[in-house]
Amino acid sequence: MCPRVIHDRLADDRGQQECRCLMRLWWQLGMRYREVTLDRLRANPGEGTPRLVEELIGAVRTSHEAIDDRVEAVEGSRPVVRDRGFEQTGALLRGNVRPTP
Repeated sequence: MCPRVIHDRLADDRGQQECRCLMRLWWQLGMRYREVTLDRLRANPGEGTPRLVEELIGAVRTSHEAIDDRVEAVEGSRPVVRDRGFEQTGALLRGNVRPTP
């Protein structure tokens, strides 16, 4: 649940550095190695995103109910992130280049 929220709601590519860090965290949640530390996450600019990730991690350490509550809170406060890079690549491949807002 938490990895999906990080990917779908928090990793917005308009903030490249933060998005890159969050995508590394998302990837690492399914792997055995550790690349993203909380210090590294805090060092990347963002509008409350590091706090939300820390709250999700805290919920994982607490209970299933806490995880569900945090996931619902994030899903209720953040829209699904548009993958602008993917959209731009598709437009380039189709020959329909348009600026990304």
